Amino acid sequence: MKVLISGGAGFIGSHLVDRFLNDGAEVIVVDNLITGEEGNIAHNFKKSGFEFIKEDVCEPLKIKGGIDLILHLASPASPFDYLKYPIETMRTASLGTYNMLEMAREKGARFLLASTSEVYGDPEVHPQSEEYWGNVNPVGPRSVYDEGKRFAEALTISYFRKYQLQTIIIRIFNTYGPRMRPGDGRVIPTFINQALKNEPISIFGTGEQTRSFCYIDDMVEGIIRASQVDYHEPINLGNPKEYTILQLAEIVKQLCNSTSSYRYLPLPENDPKKRRPDISRARGLLKWEPKIGLEQGLSNVIDWFKKKM
Repeated sequence: MKVLISGGAGFIGSHLVDRFLNDGAEVIVVDNLITGEEGNIAHNFKKSGFEFIKEDVCEPLKIKGGIDLILHLASPASPFDYLKYPIETMRTASLGTYNMLEMAREKGARFLLASTSEVYGDPEVHPQSEEYWGNVNPVGPRSVYDEGKRFAEALTISYFRKYQLQTIIIRIFNTYGPRMRPGDGRVIPTFINQALKNEPISIFGTGEQTRSFCYIDDMVEGIIRASQVDYHEPINLGNPKEYTILQLAEIVKQLCNSTSSYRYLPLPENDPKKRRPDISRARGLLKWEPKIGLEQGLSNVIDWFKKKM
């Protein structure tokens, strides 16, 4: 089996690379390293069956030979990143998705789009099931990512309807684990980095907003299973257990033995107040649900951060 992973040097993508290689697949990574890191995949450089192509998926790409599966994960994925690279984010969601879909059509490959829970925006339905159409501000600062992914979903399902391309759409909810960048702005690496240094922990708003957090090993298993099913409507992947941001901060402080205080900051525009997946579809179709609890997963990430400091 030959797999192409766009964005394969990123956080989730690099863990998928490891999993596919360990399962005996050949893997091609395409990444321009705008937010990905070569160090995430460097341990695979000398392995047979692995190839890294430093290219932008927004440009047409020629790959020799067959490809069985394309996983399109390329995109800035944290608010810090997509606010820094708004045009690049939208180009990747549009041109990048188009180019990867055209490659899948040329190669006769299955195509998996890594979409996001951000398509639900600041939701008026809780928890969020795949039938919910979302509440997104199309001209807000987050729209470059939210609307970009919504466009990518529309384009992907159109390739299924017009060309009968075997497409899969997954909506990834908050995921965490080793290889997250300390400064990428996402809540878990930010809290851990601050707590380990005993610096004030940054709480946006009151901290009563909620999130759910899925450990990377569980997410990789869900993506692998999703890539194997013949199902074309979106599938939520995430951990349905919900925490307030203040609860998360307290758990991180305890696990880090930290003396950090809290620093309250204004809530960013259009920041979701609640976020929790309904994973009934994933449970039924994929026989999948997360197994790793938050404290266990956080302990793993904290140990990894300590080694990097």
